[in-house]
Amino acid sequence: MKRINRSSKIRDFHQAKWNEPIIFELSRKGERGVLVPKAEEAIVNQVGDGLSKLPLSMRRNGLPNLPEINQKRVLMHYLRLSQETLGGDINVEIGQGTCTVKYNPKINDKIANTEKMTALHPLQDESTVQGILEIMYKTDLMMREISGMDYFSFQPGGGSQATMTMASIVRMYHRLRGEEEKRDEIITTVYSHPSDAAAPALKGYKIITIMADENGHPDYEAFKAAVSDRTAAFVVANPEDTGIFNPRVKEFTDLVTKAGGLNCYDQANANGLFGVARAKEAGFHMCYFNLHKSFGTPHGCGGPGSGAIGVVEKLKQYLPKPLVGYDGKKYFLDYDLKDSIGKVKAFYGTPQVVLKAYAWIMSLGAEGLYEVAKVASLNNVYLIKRLLEHKGITVPYKIDTQRVEQARYTVEKITEDTGITSADISRRVMDFGMHIWSSHHPYYIPEPITLEPTETPSREDLDEYVDTLHHIFNEAYESPEIIHKAPHNSTIHQVDESSLDDPEKWCPSWRVYLRKTKED
Repeated sequence: MKRINRSSKIRDFHQAKWNEPIIFELSRKGERGVLVPKAEEAIVNQVGDGLSKLPLSMRRNGLPNLPEINQKRVLMHYLRLSQETLGGDINVEIGQGTCTVKYNPKINDKIANTEKMTALHPLQDESTVQGILEIMYKTDLMMREISGMDYFSFQPGGGSQATMTMASIVRMYHRLRGEEEKRDEIITTVYSHPSDAAAPALKGYKIITIMADENGHPDYEAFKAAVSDRTAAFVVANPEDTGIFNPRVKEFTDLVTKAGGLNCYDQANANGLFGVARAKEAGFHMCYFNLHKSFGTPHGCGGPGSGAIGVVEKLKQYLPKPLVGYDGKKYFLDYDLKDSIGKVKAFYGTPQVVLKAYAWIMSLGAEGLYEVAKVASLNNVYLIKRLLEHKGITVPYKIDTQRVEQARYTVEKITEDTGITSADISRRVMDFGMHIWSSHHPYYIPEPITLEPTETPSREDLDEYVDTLHHIFNEAYESPEIIHKAPHNSTIHQVDESSLDDPEKWCPSWRVYLRKTKED
């Protein structure tokens, strides 16, 4: 391989690589990490009484198949896996575009992991959980101020589930108005998150997707033609995943409102909007925020998260119940929502995530939230300016159009000149301890790369990331074989992706793996 110039800002990196088995393969019959004492007779009898009331279909036929392994080997196993992992606390995390991977203050993790939080049970009496109910209620109030909405629920576990919740509210709203059958269309835009189409489609709606005009904005004339008395709702992200903000969004929402539909705002890309723009003034009836993105709580590898959903007054009755209320003396769970869509998640959501978001907001205040938006946008502008110094990368649509908190780039020229694709680049960047999110399918923008710096990285961090990408772009022109064979320094080499489109080869659990290997 070509030697890297160590005087540059490119990091010398090599990922640990362990030939580590799956934990079930480490299991040894009879091996123990903890010797659990035999249960007292009264407990055995109580459990037995409970089991006797369960239907036979809900009872196990035998003991659960859990790995049997001692403490030392458990520790080695997970420490080895941790060494094979990159993440927001290890590397300059800019490449997870649209996911807002920012620094999550460790003091907030510590607060959420105190016994005062971890020892709570969701079935405790309200009088014994006044502290967390107060935090959830006050976080609701802050979400209202940030968005302009009137009520919030923290029940959805993430953004896609919040979108599903919005789609469920849309259906219930039109059902009770006698228009459920007629209003069977949802309008979204091509660069909104895919779940903005997928969730309503799962609810049975026909999806109308509005393409972009020459400026990268949703085509207004096409949108106007799509709105009709069949329109149930408009579901959109703004800014979209290109980073481009639609300044005419109020004209879009006004059309839908006039036609009798609802406007639903996917605010997963809200990190550059705090103190700048709100859902209410843009004409939306609903919105959601990802607390595990914009509000400084960890993503948790797909969970736990919180897709906090807010609505205007007239839609309060449809929210998942219960909400958290306050009568001037005590906090309580409010189940008095006569047209609620029901639950979308067990109990009340993920209160630990709400607690972390509350602490994050309180530490910043209103001025601090505005500062977050400004720095995130400034970092993004700087990143664009630096990246575009290289001939091989650009942004689609007009270059001088501001991208708010992120940008979707194209390396189409590199592909045309050298044959190196954006997927090749995403594999090569692993060799420098960095990451580029690669799930852009289908490619509406050719050879896309989406980057979102957030407010976290310093100028030095941004320069390191840019210098690394420029180094790889130069390799594409000078030594493309290095990229074709990448990654070289990562935990794994290139993998055969053909099985990803074949459900027969998927093994989502150890049990499925054993069954399928036995069948083979």
